[in-house]
Amino acid sequence: MDLLRMARLRVLAIAVATGRIGYVFLSDEILKDWRMSKIACRSAHNARTYAEQLISFFTPDVVVTEKMDKESRKGAHAKEISGVIAQVAEEANLLDVLVPRIQTFKNKYEEARALCKRFPELEYWMPREPRIWQSEPFGTIYFEALHLALSVIDNPQHKPA
Repeated sequence: MDLLRMARLRVLAIAVATGRIGYVFLSDEILKDWRMSKIACRSAHNARTYAEQLISFFTPDVVVTEKMDKESRKGAHAKEISGVIAQVAEEANLLDVLVPRIQTFKNKYEEARALCKRFPELEYWMPREPRIWQSEPFGTIYFEALHLALSVIDNPQHKPA
């Protein structure tokens, strides 16, 4: 592997959840940008346009999306949107890495706390665990995307040669 290339890896990770798409962009393993869109998640066309814009703007080396198989708890719409995003990356001749969402913490809120220690710039977005009757906080999407990005950055077998 070319060590210089690895040091300059530009990773765009895009996560899909109910009613939103979130992304994080890392360059040189430094978190450079993160955003969320509710409009992009409304249709496959909107998701395609959004992904094309992100790829054009950030010019990543790698686009990471979640591998959603039959065991995934995500709905059909989220699976369709994620598939469209992966297809856009493939059409752009980018390395498109599909990563299964593996739970490494007790829950996503503990994971968010741990990720904030590594990326303190996300502390403002750290979600509080909702009461059982409340919806999941929208900010969790950033931590899902960051988890996907780190699955590639921290795992040499996923990195491009």
